[in-house]
Amino acid sequence: MSGAADAATADDAVILKSRVLLIDQAGRALLFFTRADVATNPTRWLTPGGHLEAGETHRRAAVRELFEETGLVVSEAQLGAVFWSQDFTGEPAPDVLRQYREEWYLLRTEAFLPVDTHWTPEERIDVEAWRWWTLDEMEKTADSLEPTVLTDLLRRALNTPLLR
Repeated sequence: MSGAADAATADDAVILKSRVLLIDQAGRALLFFTRADVATNPTRWLTPGGHLEAGETHRRAAVRELFEETGLVVSEAQLGAVFWSQDFTGEPAPDVLRQYREEWYLLRTEAFLPVDTHWTPEERIDVEAWRWWTLDEMEKTADSLEPTVLTDLLRRALNTPLLR
């Protein structure tokens, strides 16, 4: 979740990230309330995920991030194909703009309580809360969601034949 890898990435390189939209048997999505990399940006709700490490594929990074951030153990095959992707400009440090590429995976799971056993020191500071969200709750919240289309992504995922 942390932006620490952003500073270590070459200035002209696109920063690669993977995210997983976890949906439980009740159709709720697991989100973390996390501080932004730049203090002036809002704390926001987002899915598990983070930066690729050297030599990792997006799918491998998603598997690792799920384990580190939630304790959930899954295989690369369980993630299947990329569900959604986005290219965007982010601000990993004040007044520093960088290009990012995220690939998102979709995974149906039983509801569980995430564990923080494998969190980084930065995650222990940045993550303020977690919870399972219904689509209705996401549509009504005044809290920031990242990305801004997260509600649409959950709606689309709930209409995916695999998840019905």
